[in-house]
Parts: sequence; C-alpha cells; structure tokens
Amino acid sequence: MTQSDNSILILGTRGIPAQHGGFETFAEHLALYLVERGWNVSVYCQDEVPVVEQRITTEDWRGIQRIRVRTASTGPRGTLDFDWHCVRDAATRPGICLVLGYNSAIFLPYLRLRRRKVLTNMDGIEWMRPKWSPPVRAWFWINEWIAAWTSHRLVADHPLIADHLATRRSRSATVVIPYGGTPIERVPEAPVRSLGLKPGGYLVSIARIEPDNNIQTIVEAFSARRRGATLVVLGQFRDDNPYHRVVRSVASDEVVFPGPIYDTVITRSLRFHARAYMHGHTVGGTNPSLVEALWAGNAVVAHDNSYNRWTAGEAGVYFGDALSCDDAISLILGDDALVARCAKAARERARSAFHWSDVLFAYERECILLLEGKSRTSEPAPVHANIPRWT
Repeated sequence: MTQSDNSILILGTRGIPAQHGGFETFAEHLALYLVERGWNVSVYCQDEVPVVEQRITTEDWRGIQRIRVRTASTGPRGTLDFDWHCVRDAATRPGICLVLGYNSAIFLPYLRLRRRKVLTNMDGIEWMRPKWSPPVRAWFWINEWIAAWTSHRLVADHPLIADHLATRRSRSATVVIPYGGTPIERVPEAPVRSLGLKPGGYLVSIARIEPDNNIQTIVEAFSARRRGATLVVLGQFRDDNPYHRVVRSVASDEVVFPGPIYDTVITRSLRFHARAYMHGHTVGGTNPSLVEALWAGNAVVAHDNSYNRWTAGEAGVYFGDALSCDDAISLILGDDALVARCAKAARERARSAFHWSDVLFAYERECILLLEGKSRTSEPAPVHANIPRWT
C-alpha cells in the first residue's frame, strides 16, 4: 500500500477524545492503535456552535487528525447536518471510510458515487426499539437497508446481528467483531465511599433510562422486599419524562439515583466494587457496558435473551420479568459462592472474547483486505483465535 492509500476516516461518532459513549470509546481505541501501526487516521468530530462561520477545520491529537465539523443545529436535525457534512468532506479524501452506525446511511450512496470504500459497523437493530414512534422506526429500517447494500463490508458485533444482516445481504458480506475492553483491577474504594456506598454492599446499573433496558423492572424487583443492600441506578432522569417518573415512584429507600456519571474513574470503581452488575437490555448486540462489567469481574444479573447470554455466559444469573428478577437479586445477594463463580467466569469470558487487542487487529485486517480489493465469497473465518465464531 502507498502512503496515501494507508488512510482511514472514521465517521458516525461525535468525536474523540471519547466523552459520550461506546462508539466514541471504540473510535479512540482504534484510532490510536492504527496510528501506532503506521496508518493515517482522521476522525470526524462534532462542534455545536450558535453560528457556523467556518464549517471544517483540522487539528492534530496524539497523531490523529481531528476533523472538526461545526453545526448550528441541535438534536436529530443537528446529527443529520453533521453527518452530511462529514460524508461530503470524506468523499474528497483518500482512504477507507469506517462508518459507525447506520442512522444516517441515506448519505452513504454519495460516498459510493465518489468511489470511496465503505466499511460499516451496523450496531444494533435500532428500528426494533419500542421507544421509537412508527415514523422514526421506518426511518431506521430504511437506513439499515441502505447501509447494508451501500457498504462494501459490514461489521456485526454479535452473532445474532450477523444472522439479522443475512436477511438483508449475503452472509459473506458480514464479519463478526465484538466490542472490546480492558481489565479493571485494583481500583480505589474512595469514589464508591464518597457516594455513601460500601464496597461489595450494592448492585449497580449503568444504562440509559429506557423501557427496553428494563430499568423499571429492575428497580421494582429490588424494591419488592428489604435487601440490606443498595441498588445504584446511574443515568439521566428528567422530570418531564413519564417513564422516568414511574421508575422513581416504584423505588424503595434502598435505591439511589446519582444521575449520569461520565467520569471513568468513578464508573470503573462503581463496577469493580459492586457485588453484581444489573443489565436489563433486550435489544442490541454486544453491549459495551456489559463488556466493561465482565472486565471488572462482576457477577451479572441480566435479562434473559440471546444477546446477553452469548455475551455474559456463565457470569450471569438471568431473569425474564419482575418476579424472576426478584428471585435473581435474592440469589445473588445471598450466595457468596455463586458470586465468586460468576466473577471468575466474567473475567474468563472477557479475556477469551472481548480484548481490545483482538478486536482492533480484526478491524485492521478488514481495512487491509478492503484496500487491497479482496472480498470473501464464503462464510467469513474468525479473524483471531480469541474472537468467538458465530454459529
């Protein structure tokens, strides 16, 4: 590959350094990894401003080119505005376009018309989330199809996502690469104690406060009886959100709501020192927060679905409704041996399937194959021994 070809542009996130979520964290890890491997890496970053005076500027950050795109709009309109200007700019630059998510895939045909090579991480099945209105679900459904057919290659972060994508495109067009993480060890207790919590004396949930994440079910089940422990529910609560009000209303005095906490030192400490991690997600692939819980050695109390069972495996105790969640919580609070077994299984699962080095190597391999114009015509083989093959 020539120096000009050895380039990658990362689109679809709000930018790096990571501050907002899983895709941003992944983009930061991948960008730093590829720079060390000799790639020219650019990451599009969103700047919300009152008035756009200069649309695009660039700056260096740890050897990565941050392409800062300014938008004067906010919310969904601002996201579309940002994504469109990213696509327009990316069409003028050399290299692969790695697109994270498909919510604005309606712009991807422009990249193909400009002969850009597109690798898309298809994220979860967004249009299946019950929180969206029918028009919004239709928008996501259409964009999923556009991304599936416009991209040269698709990445699924979970075997079930790959199965779903096989209904849109030949299975050979998709490679399974899960989300990654790093070990969380010897974390100080101070951040936990500063919140009035006792290490090992609480359960923790870190998630968006939405119905498909079963936050109400978890809070209701925990509050069904006195526990002698605390449930910590991290997330943004708004007084004007009916679901948020309901979640608060069903909570006992043993449930605490610290609000959203983005400080990684605090969130790592909360995971590491928790007796167990509560995970109610029902839609999606390999959830980043669940992967981080496994790396922290957490026993997991999770909603019983194939996404979570594949990810957490033997580290989990599973529930289907408030009654079985109540039973699972009682079990995890009352059985030290079970917690120890689940914690050991969590770390083993994390090491075997979700190590950043394996995940980033897999992405680099896909980029190299795409740059070289190679494609697979049969079911893709695992790109690394530690990345589990889907069946």
